Amino acid sequence: MRIGIDIMGGDFAPKATVLGAILAYKELPSDCRIVLIGDEQQAKTILQEQAVSAEHFDFVHTEEVIEMGEHPAKALTQKQKSSIAVGFYLLKEGKIDAFASAGNSGAMLVGSMFSVKAIPGMSRPAICTYIPKEHGGFGVMLDVGANADCKPEMLLQFGVLGSMFMETVFNAKNPKVGLLNIGEEEEKGNLLTQATYPLFKSSEEINFIGNIEGRDLFNDKADVIVCDGFTGNVVLKLAESFHDLTIGNGLKSEFFDRFNYENYGGSPVLGVNAPVVVGHGISSEIAIKNMIKLCREMVQSQLTEKIKARFN
Repeated sequence: MRIGIDIMGGDFAPKATVLGAILAYKELPSDCRIVLIGDEQQAKTILQEQAVSAEHFDFVHTEEVIEMGEHPAKALTQKQKSSIAVGFYLLKEGKIDAFASAGNSGAMLVGSMFSVKAIPGMSRPAICTYIPKEHGGFGVMLDVGANADCKPEMLLQFGVLGSMFMETVFNAKNPKVGLLNIGEEEEKGNLLTQATYPLFKSSEEINFIGNIEGRDLFNDKADVIVCDGFTGNVVLKLAESFHDLTIGNGLKSEFFDRFNYENYGGSPVLGVNAPVVVGHGISSEIAIKNMIKLCREMVQSQLTEKIKARFN
């Protein structure tokens, strides 16, 4: 198994990304090879400083970097020698089994759509995130940013993707799917959720338990929470702030500690033809390590192949 990591992506790259790769190397089995994509000399200098042999890694040298503020599609077109563009080329050609970056998230989404492409039958891929549950364990929520505007059939596909992620990665049996709304009643919500509800209700692909409200995010009512990307991103950023607020105010909470983004590393892009993980721009070495480990879980579980089989 070969996992590609963009070592030039993120606010603290390349040091944090290379340090994270070192941590991942120490925890991953010997059949897992990490491919460092970016400035090879900088990477080898950091490895030397850490007294880690470069022989433990593979290198693909790149000369360009897509910065955080650049236009995603334009940057990918104009910077084909960038670490993100090269990473997607390697993924498309099967030279790596998964690709992760904490760099320009828009470029990662564009690369996912137009390089490895959406799985046939999928309207649009979705970004999935973990939701800590009050009494232990996790659920997932999607979409959290890939699609600000959605159609009802897209939300139904997100429900299927989330269910398959829970079944495959977390071994959940018949995961419960909830539609995020402003009330539990079937007729509640905006035009999108009102049109989506009957699709969910009639589907045999998911275990739909009805609408859920924002107060149900962290209880056990639903394992998979479905919403459009605009709503999901707002909820995600709000949830992330819980951890920062508790730390900033000197409070110790085991539950809110589980909102620390470092614990999960990144968010998988579900519905494309190969495993892709998007990391937080401020990713530390701990987050990078967990992002690489998530890539391994996605490859090992054959999640992409199972999604292809379902939608085909």
